[in-house]
Amino acid sequence: MYTAAIDRNMMADAEVMNPARAAEATAPVIRIENLKKSFGDHLVLKNISFDLEKGDAITIIGSSGSGKSTLLRCINRLEIPSGGKILYHGTEVPADAAGCNKFREKVGMVFQSFNLFANMTVLQNCEAGVRYVRHKDKKYAEEISMKYLEKVGMAPYIKAKPHQLSGGMKQRVAIARALAMEPDVLLFDEPTSALDPEMVGEVLQVMKNLVKEGMTMIVVTHEMAFARDVSTKTIFMDDGLIAEQGTPDQIFNHPRNKRTQEFLSRFRNG
Repeated sequence: MYTAAIDRNMMADAEVMNPARAAEATAPVIRIENLKKSFGDHLVLKNISFDLEKGDAITIIGSSGSGKSTLLRCINRLEIPSGGKILYHGTEVPADAAGCNKFREKVGMVFQSFNLFANMTVLQNCEAGVRYVRHKDKKYAEEISMKYLEKVGMAPYIKAKPHQLSGGMKQRVAIARALAMEPDVLLFDEPTSALDPEMVGEVLQVMKNLVKEGMTMIVVTHEMAFARDVSTKTIFMDDGLIAEQGTPDQIFNHPRNKRTQEFLSRFRNG
């Protein structure tokens, strides 16, 4: 009893002495506060705020031009926000290049256009970030790359070049490459939009498996069934604003916002 009391007091004292660490432990993985982004006079994002908790799979839906992809690019600092804050485990993401690069090691991104290096093999594409960004040795880079290439079903193609692969295969390599960096969070920017319809399923299946394994992610998508069936939270964006957010059941079955209702009526009738 006496020892347990001492332990509790020591833990309480540690939190008092280091409030920043205590706050970090309870903070969301990513918090977006009043985020804005303008291109010239055009305001693309208008006071966007939401939290991403560990294990969340947030899907962002909405019409083209509503600001979805710009939001992801701002989160990963590929675009510099015009206002607001992005916090990672309670600490604001620094604006300098070194700080942004460190943040991107923990928050990876999968693009719709794959962005593979054409002159490298599948394995070399996956190894590149591990070796030259994380500064790991070749043996480790190969082992971790093979682990994730196997996970996405691309291990048999490690010697292939990107031009020898289908779109779906390229995207699976891109996902493996992002996973090999062992990020806390993955951002997906319409990962199936550049694929032929018959290749969409193989990429969505990989993503569904990641959700089941507890990967924390934000997915901008036009795949409404995926958003409805797989995500933990769905955000509907309209004209640079979050018009509505909630559970998939709430958004897809009981939308309250008129624009959400109009948008989803096209999905149901399509």
